[in-house]
Amino acid sequence: MVALLLISYLAFTPISTPVIDEFNDKFSHIAAFIVLAFLVDFSWPQTSWNLPKIAPLIGYGLLIEVVQALMPYRIFSTWDLLADVLGLLIYPLLLPLLLRIPLIRRLRNDPA
Repeated sequence: MVALLLISYLAFTPISTPVIDEFNDKFSHIAAFIVLAFLVDFSWPQTSWNLPKIAPLIGYGLLIEVVQALMPYRIFSTWDLLADVLGLLIYPLLLPLLLRIPLIRRLRNDPA
């Protein structure tokens, strides 16, 4: 919940400094959605990374962009939405590496 609140805050507040580098902006989107994917996936460890876990996160990314389109100081960005989806596609590639960390492996195998 904290991650959702933080990401929403960053997505909806006015940008105080101009985006210096488009790469950094897209990297931030990718990283945020990798973190959200991890949190959603590990919230329901008994099921695999699948569409019922992915779809709400894509919906959240789309919601962010739609709300930003309604704000005078933000815009809808298809590239941002694609970066969000890319984060969700990268997550399962990182999962085997994450599962090498004993604490994360225990979280995955012992949801109780």
